[in-house]
Amino acid sequence: MSWWQPDIFQHKLPRLRTRQRMVQATRAWFHAQGFDEVETPALQICPGMEVHLHAFETRYVGPNPADVHTFYLHTSPELTMKKLLVAGMQKIYQLAHVWRNGENAARHSPEFTMLEWYRAGADYTQLRDDCTHLVRAIATTLGTQNILSGDQACDLFGDWEVLTVPEAFQRYAGIDVMATIDDRHHPSPQALAAAARAQNIRVADDDDWDSIFFRIMFDKIEPHLGRRHPTFLTDYPVHMAALARPKPDDDRLAERFELYMHGIELANAFGELTDVAEQERRLKADQATKQRLYGQTYPVDDDFLQALRHGMPPSAGIALGFDRLAMLFCGTDNIQNVLWAPVAINQQ
Repeated sequence: MSWWQPDIFQHKLPRLRTRQRMVQATRAWFHAQGFDEVETPALQICPGMEVHLHAFETRYVGPNPADVHTFYLHTSPELTMKKLLVAGMQKIYQLAHVWRNGENAARHSPEFTMLEWYRAGADYTQLRDDCTHLVRAIATTLGTQNILSGDQACDLFGDWEVLTVPEAFQRYAGIDVMATIDDRHHPSPQALAAAARAQNIRVADDDDWDSIFFRIMFDKIEPHLGRRHPTFLTDYPVHMAALARPKPDDDRLAERFELYMHGIELANAFGELTDVAEQERRLKADQATKQRLYGQTYPVDDDFLQALRHGMPPSAGIALGFDRLAMLFCGTDNIQNVLWAPVAINQQ
C-alpha cells in the first residue's frame, strides 16, 4: 500500500498537524528572541566533516559542458551558517532539509529536517537554556507538560539534568573513561577495551577507541538518559568534538553537549572552535580517519578556513533533529509517522 492512499494518510494526519503547530511555535519562539531566520544552499563543496556521516554526491554541469564540478548535499548547514557569523550576523536559525546517505531506520531518514541555530558572543551553556525554553514553548503550544514513553513521563517543566560524559560512564558503566586518555589527549583503545571487557561489554580486537566508546554509550548509557526529565550529556573528550573548543578549566574535554529524552539523542551543541590552525589540523585528522575506516574523504572547505582567518566571533551553535522531537511529542517510535512524505527508497 502506498503512503498516499487516503485511508493510510488520514491515519497519520493528526501527527502531521501536530508537527505543523511545532514549526509555528518554533518560529514564534526564535522571532521573540530576536533571531534572524536564514536559508543556505544545500549544494556544497564540502557536505560536512563528521567522520561517520556519509553524503550524497552529485555533479554541477555549467552552460559550458566542460564546466563540471562535484558537489554534495549538505549533511548539516553548519559551515555556511558559521560564515554568516563571520559576515556579521549575531543570532541566526534555520529549519533546513539535510541529507545523510546510508540512513534508513525507525529514527533515521536519508532526508530530514534539522533545526540549527547560532549565537555570536555566547557559550554553550546559553544553548542549554535555549533548548529548555524552546521545548517548553512548544509543549505549551501543544498543551502538554510531559513527553510520554509507555507509562513513563519525561517532565519538561521540572529541572533538566546536566550530566558529564565522565560521570555517565562511571554511573552507568562503571568505567573511568578519562583514565583511557593520556596526558597528550591521545585515547588508548587497549585501555578502553580492557575496561569494557571488565564490564562484560563485547569488544573486537580491531575496534578503535571511538567504536568502543559508542558501543558502551549505546549498550550501557543512552537507555538511561532523559527518562524522568531531559538530560544534557556534556563535556566530551576533546578529540570527539572536531568543531568545538576545549574547556578552559580542563583542556582534555570539549565544550560540547547532547540533549536526550527517553534515551533518544535530539541535539548536538558546541562552543565553537575559532582557532583556524587547530581547526584545520582536526579536520584533516578526521578525514584521515574517514579514509582509514571507509575508504573515502570529502574536500576540506577552504572558504570556511578563510572565513575563520578573517575572524569568527566567539560563538555557540547547536543542531536539533526536528523530526525526532516531533516523534516524541506525537508519541510514535517511527520517523515516517511525522514526515509528510517518505523518501521513495522502497519503490525502487
